[in-house]
Amino acid sequence: MNDARTDPPFIADERTMLNNWLDWHRQTLAVKCQGLSAPQLRERSAPPSPMSLLGLVRHMAHVEHMWFRVVLNGEECRSPVKTPDNPDGDFLDVDAASPEEAFALWRAEIGHAREVSEGLPLDAVGKAQRHGEDCSYRWILVHMIEEYARHNGHADLIRERIDGATGE
Repeated sequence: MNDARTDPPFIADERTMLNNWLDWHRQTLAVKCQGLSAPQLRERSAPPSPMSLLGLVRHMAHVEHMWFRVVLNGEECRSPVKTPDNPDGDFLDVDAASPEEAFALWRAEIGHAREVSEGLPLDAVGKAQRHGEDCSYRWILVHMIEEYARHNGHADLIRERIDGATGE
C-alpha cells in the first residue's frame, strides 16, 4: 500500500488540528482500500456482519452527507446509499454497487463538506437538528473524527483478512 497520508501537525490552532485529523482519517480509509479489486472491496468481514470495505466507503459517504449537507447546511437528505426504505443499503447493497461510483460519491461529499464548512467558526450551529438537538460545527468535527476512527479500525481488520496488509 502506498501511504501518502499527511500527518496532522503537533501544534496548531483548534480548527486546524480538528480539520487535519479528520482529513488524516479520511485518507486512512482510502489507504485501506487502495489496490484492491472490486470483488475484494465487496468481501464481507465475518458472518453475520455485512460490513465490507466498499460498504464502509458508502457508509462514510452517507455520514459526510448527513452531517455536513443535512445538519450543518440545512439541505434535504438525498443520500443514494441509505434511505428510510433501505436503512442498511450502504452495507447491504454492495454486491451490485460500483466501486468507482461509491468512491466518486464519497469524494464529492468530502468536497462539499469542505465547501460548506470553510470559514465557519467552530461554534457555528448547524441549520438542522439531529435527534432533536442542535449541533455545533466543533461537535460535528469531533464526531466525524470518532466515526472515521471507529470504522478505520474495522477497515484494518477487513483489509488484513483480505490480503494480510496491516498498518496504522
